[in-house]
Amino acid sequence: MSTRVELAVAIPQTFPEGQIDRRRLREFLGRAEALGFGSAWVVEQILGGIPSLEPVELLAYAAAVTERLRLGAAVLLTALRSPVHLAKSLATLDHLSGGRLIVGVGLGGNAKIYPAFGITAERRAARFAESIRVMKLLWTEPRVTFTGTFWRLENAAMEPKPLQKPHLPVWFGAHHPNALQRAAELGDGFMGAGSISTAQFTEEVKTLRGLLAHRQARLHRGRSRPRAGRAAARRVVRRLLRPARAGRASGRLGRRAGVSRRARAGDRRWGPPYPPQSGLRRARPP
Repeated sequence: MSTRVELAVAIPQTFPEGQIDRRRLREFLGRAEALGFGSAWVVEQILGGIPSLEPVELLAYAAAVTERLRLGAAVLLTALRSPVHLAKSLATLDHLSGGRLIVGVGLGGNAKIYPAFGITAERRAARFAESIRVMKLLWTEPRVTFTGTFWRLENAAMEPKPLQKPHLPVWFGAHHPNALQRAAELGDGFMGAGSISTAQFTEEVKTLRGLLAHRQARLHRGRSRPRAGRAAARRVVRRLLRPARAGRASGRLGRRAGVSRRARAGDRRWGPPYPPQSGLRRARPP
């Protein structure tokens, strides 16, 4: 029995030549939708020498010129942002896209950039986890009173709630053991870390399933706190696998959109092509 693999494509986001061509970007997204890709994704890189579009605003543009594609970020560095402002922006984008948004979150690998955003890298993992809790509460509760280490809300309301219920899907991108624990506690999906191999990802899926099983047992015994992330223990583990034909299709789309060879190579920096079928079978949830 054959297994259908949903393919994703990276939205052109970096423009080494400096000129941003909206028409070609629109044509790229239209072509991706016409070819049947399931989703289109952006990354976050605010600082850097190569011109790179801001991810949330780029997803808003993509939502305006497409109808079917799911739209996601892989990943947003939420610890660098205000969770209140980000929750509002993403809820708005979910409505503008017709409920097609997927929120990928992660810490990122460069702790040196934190002072540029007015914060320190100390306790960044705790800041990250608290920001996810704040956003999920704002997305689900009519009024939020929250006293945390980094943020405090008193009887705060945020409307409209996201179109997707109970809240926007939050996928974790990570591979550190502590990050896998956070994914099990707070996540609705898992996409791994882009630079790892299928074999390493498969091992991390096994680890994550063990963490989920342990959390589900705790929930069954009624010893878990009633947080917004409770349903995470029952979510399906997922990842955007990029087989060889997905990379080739992305390259052809990049050429049609006028994206440079250098930029197209950057789109594939998350890892080498995977062997068709074999690696996918190993990583696919049962």
